[in-house]
Amino acid sequence: MPGNFLIGGSWANDVSYIFNHVVMDIESLNDAFTKSVRCWEVQDNGQTVPKAQQMHTGPVLDACWSDDGSKVFTASCDKTAKMWDLNSNQAMQIAQHDGPIKAIHWIKAPNYSCVMTGSWDKTLKFWDTRSPNPMMSLPMPERCYCADVVYPMAVVATAERGLIVYQLENQPSEFRRIDSPLKHQHRCVAIFKDKQNKPTGFALGSIEGRVAIHYINPPNPAKDNFTFKCHRSNGTNTTTPQDIYAVNAISFHPVHGTLATVGSDGRFSFWDKDARTKLKTSEQLDQPITACCFNHNGNIFAYASSYDWSKGHEYYNPQKKNYIFLRSAAEELKPRNKKW
Repeated sequence: MPGNFLIGGSWANDVSYIFNHVVMDIESLNDAFTKSVRCWEVQDNGQTVPKAQQMHTGPVLDACWSDDGSKVFTASCDKTAKMWDLNSNQAMQIAQHDGPIKAIHWIKAPNYSCVMTGSWDKTLKFWDTRSPNPMMSLPMPERCYCADVVYPMAVVATAERGLIVYQLENQPSEFRRIDSPLKHQHRCVAIFKDKQNKPTGFALGSIEGRVAIHYINPPNPAKDNFTFKCHRSNGTNTTTPQDIYAVNAISFHPVHGTLATVGSDGRFSFWDKDARTKLKTSEQLDQPITACCFNHNGNIFAYASSYDWSKGHEYYNPQKKNYIFLRSAAEELKPRNKKW
């Protein structure tokens, strides 16, 4: 039966990611303290019910859903990726790299289905879950730091500010390498769609409190592509030093096309990229917000709070608990009326 479910995987003490599934109103996110992947049911009243759990031998760095919501794919520092069948509650290894796997995505094309994995071994691999060998392996110039897939587009951001766009029609291939619009290390990337529901560009976040909105084929690149500052202290006050925080995750609202960013400052913000304005900024939590996503209809915004090691081990407090929050998002993400 369709319903609300949460999937969580963990690495160290950091709640590090949240993902959403489109069809069955499913979200997935990262919990803490173990190398486990967990599943909860989210009831209509907001209560959560634990359902199942699987383990990796190393920290879990990423997860994604199959298109029908029956399986979860997980990526780990143990250099493997697994497929978790939720009906049987069985997990099996489906991928292997020579380094930790940082990103994993399910691809559903008209003529093929596969799992894409991006690793710190500088390769992007595509896997038929029925075979132990990859369908394809594409070299990257550097380690994969983050990735997103909205068929027929994939975007991978790497170390040394690398940025590669892939086309996925017929078979995956490199489409274009892009000079980074940001001057600091990439942290997160999210693809956005046009009014025809086709992927048309991406938002890229960095460790320097800044997001770039970048279109793949804009009519006017100088005008259409832009960056904006976020997750910084003191706002526009220039008389006092400003604390600048990492943008840990970006998620686009599935209905309105507006977006959420979350940061190491412990806040989330909602934005209208078309009107180029901020819709809302949250109160500050006592820990960074490390992940976020929306459910399939955009009514629920999920975000996770935990220490992200951005200030080093000396700021880690084992007494602080990690939390996952669910927030009603139906109204707050509506775009602004454009000024004529």
